[in-house]
Amino acid sequence: MRRAIQVPLVVAFLLLLAAVATRAENESQQTPSPAPAAREATPTPAAKETTPAPPASVTIIAPREAHGVLGREVRSPTNEDMGRIVDVIVDRTGTVRAAVIDFGGFLGVGSRKIVVDWNALHFGRVADKGDSITLELTKAQVAAAPEYKEDTSIVVLGAAGNLQPFEDEH
Repeated sequence: MRRAIQVPLVVAFLLLLAAVATRAENESQQTPSPAPAAREATPTPAAKETTPAPPASVTIIAPREAHGVLGREVRSPTNEDMGRIVDVIVDRTGTVRAAVIDFGGFLGVGSRKIVVDWNALHFGRVADKGDSITLELTKAQVAAAPEYKEDTSIVVLGAAGNLQPFEDEH
């Protein structure tokens, strides 16, 4: 008798599983019902259409027209070694104001950093990394310049008459 009760229970359980599986399959194939009219009237931020961003502007510069300046050798008008550009200083508006030159010393020993006005530099021939930049100051003028130290006021050495002070807006 016990066996006679177990068979109908197993069959009923299997039929219940089949019905649940069939219903789940039918629900996944149905298209979702439209949202209520109240929801359509107030779109959520995610539902709003976004306009695509405009494409970025592109400028093409010929290979011989522009080159990096960091690490470039700097020479005086009389071809004296003045050091190498190690940094560029810009103001709050992004305008290039000056260049930091690692001046003097030998193989990094005894050198110091000085700041020169960007307008005192001339980039006549910089077609390849071997070309130098000319600084319209003498070696003696640069040697007398105060040393550049980060997080202190910057003293910028300029060519005669072309240095404009930086206006602090504090």
